[in-house]
Amino acid sequence: MTDKYQGFVSTPIGKLLVKNLGLPNPTKLERYSAGDPLVQGTVLVGGRGRLADELPGLLDALGIASARTQSEGEKYKGLVFDATGLTSADQLVELQEFFTPVMRSLETCARVLVIGTPPELVKGGERVAQRALEGFTRSLGKEIGKGGTVQLVYVADGYEGSALSTLGFFLSPKSAYVSGQVVRVGTHKEKKAADVSDWTAPLAGKVAFVTGASRGIGEEIARVLHRDGATVVGLDVPQAADDLQKVMKEIDGDWLTLDITASDAPQRIAHHLREKHGGVDVVVHNAGVTMDKKLANQNPDRFGKVLEINLEAPEKITAELLEQGVINPNGRIIGVASIAGIAGNLGQTSYAASKAGVIGFVDSLADELKDGITINAVAPGFIITQMTAAVPFATREVGQRLNAMSQGGLPVDVAETIAWYANPASSGVNGNVVRVCGQMMLGA
Repeated sequence: MTDKYQGFVSTPIGKLLVKNLGLPNPTKLERYSAGDPLVQGTVLVGGRGRLADELPGLLDALGIASARTQSEGEKYKGLVFDATGLTSADQLVELQEFFTPVMRSLETCARVLVIGTPPELVKGGERVAQRALEGFTRSLGKEIGKGGTVQLVYVADGYEGSALSTLGFFLSPKSAYVSGQVVRVGTHKEKKAADVSDWTAPLAGKVAFVTGASRGIGEEIARVLHRDGATVVGLDVPQAADDLQKVMKEIDGDWLTLDITASDAPQRIAHHLREKHGGVDVVVHNAGVTMDKKLANQNPDRFGKVLEINLEAPEKITAELLEQGVINPNGRIIGVASIAGIAGNLGQTSYAASKAGVIGFVDSLADELKDGITINAVAPGFIITQMTAAVPFATREVGQRLNAMSQGGLPVDVAETIAWYANPASSGVNGNVVRVCGQMMLGA
């Protein structure tokens, strides 16, 4: 699906109307293609703290060129500021001193990262200063423009090396539609990140299980995980069997058709993954439905069905896989929440409850999992799919423009975020919920 408005504003008359009427003028976002370098340009590194000396080496390990000092006339594809050394409010001015001189030297679709210390792990003035970073980065994300993104990555002391996959994701076009987010690395005392020998295929030798994989976001998740080297086992309802098999055959994957709300579904899934694949490394709970109605017009069957598919089934399947030991050590459990679960949405009390429940699901398990297994979630905003194409024009346009990038995202944007979570080097990333919404103006 395409964004017709974005096509229109690139025409001569569209450009004229944008200029004279102040209409949104979304930048065409750069997205990653297999074989591309993670960053096509130079990343400027600044700040002082625990990661200051390590950052050039970490970036070099990812094949990313970096510089420590600004050169006159130089353009930068990314900025990384180590703010872990800020221990009092008066030191926050160092943010302005680093960023202001270089903001006009950023290329289109630039990436900005601020690295801090999790405020909950420090006290006093340092906690104040570190918490202030959230307001700074969220605001900068709304003013950077030209397809740029801004993130805050809190890295716990001792987990500096575990930030490698996160640096690679947020500095690359893989994070095209993710901005204004706060990510924590190492706050749940996870096992240190596994080494990745080939960053172009970090999931080589891994098995990934994806529900709702026959089309839309689920299909794209399957394709991206396959691109990264995984053997994908796709699941969908029997009615979608033809589409599911077509996708799985194209990526040399396996498939399973069943209703995830069936009483024996968790056991059947566990048996299939154990017997045919010897276990599973990545579990993506993507399958979901909406049955929208205002609560005054809702009935218990429809309300309950949404909860059953979107929330209860993932809980039961995960519990069964964990109980039987089907999820391999250093495995990944990934849920698909929604911006509706954070900000709410008109007529979506059941859907929003289920997606907020997914976030609760992440919170409930993050400290309970063993053997290096992690759990995280994505929360998509307006993603352009066949389903959103059926939304009334006016509603669709508002949904696509009400974010810092003035456009909707693509299924691949959700898939890339899930692939980052799935990376074996992301062991320090646990208990996070990252919005894939172009920094939507709703919610936190």
